[in-house]
Amino acid sequence: MAASDEPRAAETSDAVDGQAPAPTLKRGLGAVASEDFSALEAVGGIRGLIESVLPGLVFVVIYLINYQLSHALIGSLAVAVAATIARLISGTSLQQAVAGFGGVAIGAIWAWRTGEAQDYFAFGLWTNGAYLVACLISMVVRWPLVGLIVGVLTGKPTQWRSNRSQRRAYTWATGVWVALFGARLAVQLPLYLGASVGWLGSMRLVMGVPLWALALWVTWLLVRGPLKTEEEQ
Repeated sequence: MAASDEPRAAETSDAVDGQAPAPTLKRGLGAVASEDFSALEAVGGIRGLIESVLPGLVFVVIYLINYQLSHALIGSLAVAVAATIARLISGTSLQQAVAGFGGVAIGAIWAWRTGEAQDYFAFGLWTNGAYLVACLISMVVRWPLVGLIVGVLTGKPTQWRSNRSQRRAYTWATGVWVALFGARLAVQLPLYLGASVGWLGSMRLVMGVPLWALALWVTWLLVRGPLKTEEEQ
C-alpha cells in the first residue's frame, strides 16, 4: 500500500529452533506484522528516506530557481539514477531504489509530454486515488485491505475473518489509510489544479514519508494486540 514516492518492503531473516531462517518483512506494511516497530526501519532507514524524498525535492528546488522544466526533470532523474547505481555498487537490495526510480520516471515522462510542471506529481495523485478507492471498497464489502495484506504476510490469508477482534482492528486500520489518502488528495489536488508547483511539491514532501510512517505506526498499534493474542492461543 505504498505510493510511488514511498518506501517499499524489504526482507530480513531470523533463525527459529535451529530451522532454516524464516523471512520476516520489516519495512512498509510488513513492519505491521513484526514484534517491534521502528518508524525509521519501516521507511527503509536513513538511506530509504533519502531515496524517497530527494528526487522530488531536487525537482522543486531546480524548478523554482529557473522555471525550466527540462532542467528540473533532468536533475530529478539524475538523483534517482544515482541512487539505483549506488545500490548496484554496494550490493544492497535494489527493490526500493528501482521502485522509486519507476515512480520518478513516470512523473518525468508525464510532465515532459504535457509541458506542465505540476504533472510531475500527477501519477502520485492517481495512485493515492486508486488506493483510497481500494481501501473504501474493501471496507464496504467487509474484507478490509489491511487484513488481507497482513494475512498474506503472516501466512494466514483469511483466518482472521473468523476472529471478531482482528476483523475490527483491520477495519479501523484500513480506515487510517483512507484518512491518509483522503487528506493527501484534499490538500494536493487543489494545488495541482491551480498549478502551484512549489506548494504542491512541498505538500508532497510533508505528506509523504512522515505521514506514511505515522500511518504505519498507528496501524501497528491497532493490529499488534489482536495478532499477539492469536499467537499466544
